[in-house]
Amino acid sequence: MGNDQYSVLITGGAGYLGSILTPALLAEGHRVTVLDNFLFGQASLNHLCSDPNFEVHRGDARDAAVLEPLLKTADIIIPLAALVGAPMCDADKTGAGSTNRDAILTLIRLAGRQQRILMPVTNSGYGIGQQGTLCTEETALKPISLYGRTKVEAEAAVLERGNAVTLRLATVFGMSPRMRIDLLVNDFVYRAVNDRSVVLFEAHFKRNYIHIRDVAKAFLHGIENFNRMKGEPYNVGLSDANLSKIELCERIKKQVPSFVYVEAPIGEDPDKRDYIVSNAKIEATGWTPDHSLNIGIAELIKGYTMINTRRFANV
Repeated sequence: MGNDQYSVLITGGAGYLGSILTPALLAEGHRVTVLDNFLFGQASLNHLCSDPNFEVHRGDARDAAVLEPLLKTADIIIPLAALVGAPMCDADKTGAGSTNRDAILTLIRLAGRQQRILMPVTNSGYGIGQQGTLCTEETALKPISLYGRTKVEAEAAVLERGNAVTLRLATVFGMSPRMRIDLLVNDFVYRAVNDRSVVLFEAHFKRNYIHIRDVAKAFLHGIENFNRMKGEPYNVGLSDANLSKIELCERIKKQVPSFVYVEAPIGEDPDKRDYIVSNAKIEATGWTPDHSLNIGIAELIKGYTMINTRRFANV
């Protein structure tokens, strides 16, 4: 990555993605400061505390008084703090607006022009795509959920401010110290391992997928190639994994043969995600993913040998 070492501020750095990205940045020699409210009581960064380049603060990324002193020493800002996913945003509409959009506007107001921002957003901003047509970064954004709308608004503000790169992430999968079982691939593999079955709704809706470590790799790539990538959004996903839910289940069944999946008209995706995505733009800058969907499924099967969410049950 060259010899450039930066001071990086990550809001929400103890979350699903931050728990993978923070050690990856430290391994490259960067100084990393994490701001997190530790909403989930997670201890996902414990193993980093011995690193003198790691600093951690408990606080709210929406609070200008908390943010301002931390920004003073940052070369690069990676705002991960967010209410992620349509269900979580619908459950706390005020929090979705204040965290996903307003906190970013506060950050833009407080940050100096020379400070670089690398921000993840969701490719669910594409909403319902056209059959057989790949969504590129030029495709009109038509977010359907509150989650999608807040992220699209935040992205527009960051790109307009300049000196920034945004990464439009596909549906992320893979193990993390702060695990999320609600993400589609993670959820379906969990059901395959534990329940041996899943009932599918909107089974032919397609979306794109990406391994969490390849997302971290995209951030490292964005830091390394910032000057030639800045001012632009980039789709980040597996180009060979634009799959429907039923195709995803077929992939999982190859590794969990006892897995049964059936279709029923019993629910709907609040994001209405049905689109296929081109990742050619970021690939053209030299980024390539290391982890296929099949590798991720195998990893999750191992992980779920250790994780048991039945700890809240009486029996």
